Amino acid sequence: MAIATVNPATGETLKTFQPHTADEVESIVAAAHATYAELAATTFAERAAWMRAAADLLDAELDEVASLVSTEMGKTIGTARYEVAKSARGMRWYADHAEQYLADEHPVEPGDVGASTVSVRYQPIGTVLAVMPWNYPFWQVIRFAAPALMAGNTGILKHASSVPQSALYLGSLFARGGFPAGAFQTLLLEGGAVAPLLDDPRIRAVTLTGSVGAGSSVAEAAGRNIKKSVLELGGTDVFVVMPSADVAAAAAAGVNARVQNSGQSCIAAKRYYVHEDVYGAFEEAFVAGMAAQKAGDPFDESSSFGPLATEQGRRDAHALVEDALAKGATALVGGEIPDGPGWFYPATVLTGVTPEMRIYREECFGPVACLYPVASAEEAVERSNDSDFGLSSSVWTTDDSEAELFQNGIDAGGVFVNGLTASFPQLPFGGVKDSGYGRELSALGIREFTNIKTVWRA
Repeated sequence: MAIATVNPATGETLKTFQPHTADEVESIVAAAHATYAELAATTFAERAAWMRAAADLLDAELDEVASLVSTEMGKTIGTARYEVAKSARGMRWYADHAEQYLADEHPVEPGDVGASTVSVRYQPIGTVLAVMPWNYPFWQVIRFAAPALMAGNTGILKHASSVPQSALYLGSLFARGGFPAGAFQTLLLEGGAVAPLLDDPRIRAVTLTGSVGAGSSVAEAAGRNIKKSVLELGGTDVFVVMPSADVAAAAAAGVNARVQNSGQSCIAAKRYYVHEDVYGAFEEAFVAGMAAQKAGDPFDESSSFGPLATEQGRRDAHALVEDALAKGATALVGGEIPDGPGWFYPATVLTGVTPEMRIYREECFGPVACLYPVASAEEAVERSNDSDFGLSSSVWTTDDSEAELFQNGIDAGGVFVNGLTASFPQLPFGGVKDSGYGRELSALGIREFTNIKTVWRA
């Protein structure tokens, strides 16, 4: 895939970039490695001041950056502004809390282990490579970069080939805020060039958000080199509605859960399991809500959502819909590629989806929902877990016993009751099974790329 900014609303190629040469890659890796010792020796207060300054720059340039995001990947300008502002908030969160998260711990009385003093210390490990996707081109990067830098690590970003200008902006942001020049840099490379970087002993760890295939390749290279990896690989998240729920509110939230970011979100609801007692009412409200969502110009504030980010992405989403329809599913709304320029796809609702259909198990990265009736909370849990993925989930019930059943029973990295799955700097984020391993955000996220050192003294 060429490294280029291609406007997904028009299909027009706006700007192309050459991949970094082997010599340029070497220079970037060498700078990160050399800067690590310098950065690790700085104080939390110094790093926090630089992080806040970088966040101030991001806030000051919010409109410009949001416009760039909308142009490169097609999300509406309002959601782009929100993403950029959220990224600045995340940076400030780690500036404010990193020292607390990484403070020495004293888990036992020293005498219990034959010592005069004992502690657990969190220290940086070196240069971390980040392989990031296009769907949240700023937030996905910041939720790695802010904790990694605040811990004292250096970072190298290999961003998606379709958002090169976002990547270059991020590559300069932290140096502009005051971090040493080699602390965080961007590599412009195509996907196949990533795994060999992990053979370089100067790269100490890797984090990737992307497909299962990409994650498997990177994890294999990291494992071969005995390097830490954190993977977030998507999901087929469930949205469960029980009879005690406010069905109208659940249906409205369910629409938002499916069309947010044009359906291109790992944590967007994709499988809707609705109790048969309220299935009819939910279907009616949900389909009406989806039909009212209009894909349009990302810069038009009235657009519900924008185009899909790439032409191939639209092909992939539509292929899943066509496969389901050919095998007997029904489209209650949507399901057809519209005429005209750009990579738009309508909000789509499928029923009658069965296991032989690809969309039953595969992640659909587009505004396509699958509705299923269930007879009980237990069946909803069982069907939720009948998936290779386990990222997050959203369940709607006012029955405390049902809520407890879902919270304990759903095999995923998160269960959100009467609310949409979201990511917060304060809470850990990640999944199980093919959704990956490790955690981002919170204290757990910043500790992923540290040396957890036992310090024992007689």
